[in-house]
Amino acid sequence: MRAEVAARRAALSPAEREAAANTLIDQIPDLDFPRPPSLVAGFWPIRDEIDIRPLMAALRAGGHRIALPVVGKDGLTFREWEDGETLVPAPFGTSEPGPDAAVCDPPILLVPLLAFDREGRRLGYGKGHYDGAIERLSALGPVQTVGVAFATQEVDEVPVEAHDRRLDAVLTEAGLLRFTPLSGDVDARSVPG
Repeated sequence: MRAEVAARRAALSPAEREAAANTLIDQIPDLDFPRPPSLVAGFWPIRDEIDIRPLMAALRAGGHRIALPVVGKDGLTFREWEDGETLVPAPFGTSEPGPDAAVCDPPILLVPLLAFDREGRRLGYGKGHYDGAIERLSALGPVQTVGVAFATQEVDEVPVEAHDRRLDAVLTEAGLLRFTPLSGDVDARSVPG
């Protein structure tokens, strides 16, 4: 499944990619985030991921604070990032705020993914970094999780494991998909689908 979805994502043209990234901005009101200055964790895109940098810039222009993930030996943490601050090279070919940036616990996560389904399940890259971060942050309080991807990354069903965490929503260029708890779910954000 990873190879199939990655191939579909890679087949998108540069014009399709740019149009998709810009369309995300138009959907900010649909996200229904708390009033600014909420702290929103984005991500620096890698490989063929949808480019959410314009979305993060628009959120910042609307008064939100932005954080980016940092991969370390203890898993995924987050640091605040101000526009224009230098980013440093990070694992997996991404970029992250340097060690002087403030560590934070954002209540809203924009989550990268390889595939998603209509039940809010996501297929990541197999390391479980976001699942661990969502679990850790959920212990501190409510966490809103929004996967961000191209519509072509949708699949019929994502296989799940016990540690996998469901998303509250997925944002694509085709619109926002919101998910409701499955039967037996205690928390739509933190119980496997």
